Amino acid sequence: MLVRDAMSTMVLTIGPTHTLRQAARLMSARRIGAAVVHDPDTCGLGILTERDILNAVGSGQDPDTETASTHTTTDVVFAAPGWTLEEAAEAMTHGGFRHLIVLDDDGPVGIVSVRDIIRCWAPVRRASVELVG
Repeated sequence: MLVRDAMSTMVLTIGPTHTLRQAARLMSARRIGAAVVHDPDTCGLGILTERDILNAVGSGQDPDTETASTHTTTDVVFAAPGWTLEEAAEAMTHGGFRHLIVLDDDGPVGIVSVRDIIRCWAPVRRASVELVG
């Protein structure tokens, strides 16, 4: 199975000046765990995750004044839609993160998460157990 089959195509893109509270509201409303941060001044893409927001708030930072740019991961590993789920899982395991921005030639087309991969693998695992058992 490929990343394109598992990824969420609902990509929330925010700017670097969004506050953490604004980002959290947008992510919560869409029931997603990560946002792509596009900084037109650097022509770069980064990712802001729910864990980034949790760590900031947990350390006492103000979600109304802290901006996405301060908490964005910019050293991002990107996936291609044609990667296998095994390749995506390996990249996540190696990098210690739970989300990959999926890029094609036109830019971000999705995000794949550990949850997406598990959702795809669980029925296959269940079917193989039923065949053996």
